[in-house]
Order: sequence, then structure tokens, then C-alpha cells
Amino acid sequence: MEVCFHGAAGEVTGSCYEVRHPGGRFLVDCGMFQGGREADGKNRRALNFDVREIDFVLLTHAHIDHSGLLPRLFALGYSGPIICTSATADLLEVMLRDAAHIQEKEAEWRLRRQRRGGAKRVTETAPIYTVAQAEHCLRYVEKHDYDERIIVSEQIEVCFRDAGHILGSAIVEVWLGAAGQRRKLVFSGDLGQPDRPILRDPTPISVADYLWVESTYGDRLHRAFDDTRSELIEALHNTLHVRHGNVVIPAFAVGRTQEILVVLAELVRSGDVAPLQVYVDSPMATAVTELTMRHDDLWDDESKALQAWWRSNPERFRVRFVSDVEESIALNQVKSGAVIISASGMCDAGRIKHHLKYNLPRPECAIVIAGFQAAGTLGRRLVDGAKLVRLFGDPVVVRAAVHTIGGLSAHADQAALISWLGNFSSPPKMTFVVHGEQSSACALTKLVEERLQWRNVTIPSAGECIALDAASERDKQGQWES
Repeated sequence: MEVCFHGAAGEVTGSCYEVRHPGGRFLVDCGMFQGGREADGKNRRALNFDVREIDFVLLTHAHIDHSGLLPRLFALGYSGPIICTSATADLLEVMLRDAAHIQEKEAEWRLRRQRRGGAKRVTETAPIYTVAQAEHCLRYVEKHDYDERIIVSEQIEVCFRDAGHILGSAIVEVWLGAAGQRRKLVFSGDLGQPDRPILRDPTPISVADYLWVESTYGDRLHRAFDDTRSELIEALHNTLHVRHGNVVIPAFAVGRTQEILVVLAELVRSGDVAPLQVYVDSPMATAVTELTMRHDDLWDDESKALQAWWRSNPERFRVRFVSDVEESIALNQVKSGAVIISASGMCDAGRIKHHLKYNLPRPECAIVIAGFQAAGTLGRRLVDGAKLVRLFGDPVVVRAAVHTIGGLSAHADQAALISWLGNFSSPPKMTFVVHGEQSSACALTKLVEERLQWRNVTIPSAGECIALDAASERDKQGQWES
């Protein structure tokens, strides 16, 4: 048995791991690379193996860096199932269609720009996949509940556990092999930070032969939530009531937008900020918020109580979901008093780019960065203090205040990762530290070795295939109870 790392190895995006075993092959995640000029080329070169040999895909969650190349996988010849949680399946209906639509529109824009510029040599302009291809792959999605035993084949069983990252996000447990030779693989997916709004905390896991653990924030701690709350209150007050500008919040449509809405509602309910006028300018975020409301059985108790208050006090926390393009454009004329939440979360696509174009040059406005910004993205350049950025090919001066609110991250920080790993009753035979930039992965690896005394902790490289031991050191019978 071996595993091949097709993405999220030494970097954060492009999550895709291929497990090859005596009975066949399967993928865990099939994500898109994001950030930087090289991302498009990497996505076009990805999946450079015979996808027709893949038996099934296990999906940890619906974020595009974990699911975004699924339509391309089918376009290249795959025809098996996509196995995921029910909430993830619902989110995919929205996210993959939206991703395909954005790619088609950006391909049209690239082609028009090249023709307008009189380019002698036209570079690649076709979308990575189309809306029709996204629609096709959605027919193959299989929905399952958390903690359900899924019999994939005679020798493969799977179970999804709550990862607490976004709606439907899962830790994936896989049991491979016959009785007496069974091995257990655990893929953390993206783990949520404990004690954060809306979702429950990640499920502890106690046993694994082979473990894949994310390391997005493996080298740092999140800001304390109380400090984050105070900084957000200050940013809102100073921008809306002192400088009389707008607050623009780039946010992923899935998870982050809904979490920010809950945090803002709590600030209004507590009286720490005055009543707010919030615009959610993202059709996908609107659809996902509706899905989140439908799946309130996955919420924690505090968020359920806040939801009830919000419904009873709509005049104090006014939220307008912007759908059509004309209404989105009209927001550019709003000069003060607005909180605008828009996708994408890393500022590289979608309607957020228009709001940045109109608000970045204005010193009375503020940009609140509330999540991880991958290297090479516009969001990362803003966090790093860029004074001049380019939007739609034009230079834009950065005069607005830029606030980085780290305490709202949906990812577990270093302490939370170590705490989750500390639930294992004994070290896995091999641990792969993935889904993190090199510095984060190295820091987490060192801490795991020093604090938990684990051996065989590896940071894989992109494209690397690693052989796993032929058999486990301990009896695998009865592992469902683990």
C-alpha cells in the first residue's frame, strides 16, 4: 500500500491524496490550487494520472481547495462516486456551479483582453471546466450522516466524524483490509478551532495506523477571541461612526460569512456596537446561509439561542442579501454606514474585487481580513502591507485601514492541533503533516515530535509517493469501537 500526494503537500491548497492498496485506488479530496499566477497552470497539470483507475473519492468538505477539481476529474474520465456528508453534498450543489461560472467568466475576460491588446500569441483561455461539467459530476454525489458506518467494498469501511470546520466538514476514518490484517487510516481534513460560533468542536479520535493532519496554522496561535472581539468593535465604531466610511470584509461564502454574521449579531445583541446595516454581496453566500439555517441541527446551543434573538430583533441587525448584479453595482454608491461582506475570502475573484476597487483608496474606510490568506493572493498582499495593488489590470492605491482579525479563523491553531492529536492513545505508525506552508508544517512536526514524543512524522512533497507498511503492529479487529 502506498499514498501519493497530488496537492496540499508543502502548501495549503490543492488537497488531493491517492491511496493505492491491493484492492484498488481511491482519492481523499480533489481540490483546486489557489493563489498566485502559477495556480492556473497547476490546476491544468493536476490529476496527471489515470483517473479511470480510481474507484471512489472521499471528500472531507466542500471548500474549493478540497473539492474544486472534481468536475475536471470526471471530464478526464473518472466515473465513480463522490462520498461525503449530507451537508457537504448540499454545499457542493452551490459551490461547484459557482466555481465553474467564475471560471467561464474569467476565461471570457482573458480572451477579450488578449484580443483587445492585439496579442500575437494567445495563451490558454479555456476554463478549467464548465458549468455543464460541474452539473455532470454532481450526479455522482453520495450523501451520508456523521458517525454512519459506510461499507464501500468487502474490505473497505468508512466513517465521517464532525471536524467543526465548516458545515458538513469531516474527519475521515478508513478501515482497509480483512480481519486480522485491517489497517486504519485517518484524514483530519480541515479541523475547526474549538469554542467558535455555530459549529460543534472537532470530534476526538483515539486510534490510527496512518494519520494525515492539516497544519494551516501549525506555527502560530490565534489571537484570543476576546481580543479579536475588541478589535472588531473598535474597527466598526471608528469606521462607521467616527470616519463615516464603510467596512468591507472579504469572506469565504461557506462558513466564514455565516460565522461573521453570528459574531456581528452577538455584538449588537450585547450592546457593544450600535445597530448595523450589513450587506452580504454573494449569491453563493446567500444560498449557503440558507443551507446553514436548514442544517441548524449541526449548530452549537449558543448559536441556536442567538439565531432566535436575531429573528425577534430584525430592526437592530439588518441584513440584506444582494443577489443581482445591478444591486451589487449600486453598493459602489454607498459611501458610509455599510458593512459589506463579499466573496472571495482571499480577494482573488468574485464581487469583493469591485468593493475593494471602490473602497481601498478611501482613508475613511476599513478592510477587515478575517481568515487565512494564501501566499500570492491579493488578500495576502493587503495583510503584508501593500500600498498599491492591481484590480482588473488597473493600479489601486491602498489608503483604507487594513485590520487582520485572526481570532475568527475556522482553522485550528497550533494549540488546538496539538490538543486534538493528544487524544490518540498511542502514536500512529506514520503521520503525514499536510495542508500547510512549509514553515507551518515544520513547526507543527517539531512540536509533535518533542511534546507528544511521536516518531515517523513526515512532511511529504508534492508529487511524492510513499510506501506504507504492509501490515499493522496490532490487531485491527474491533476497531469500529475506536
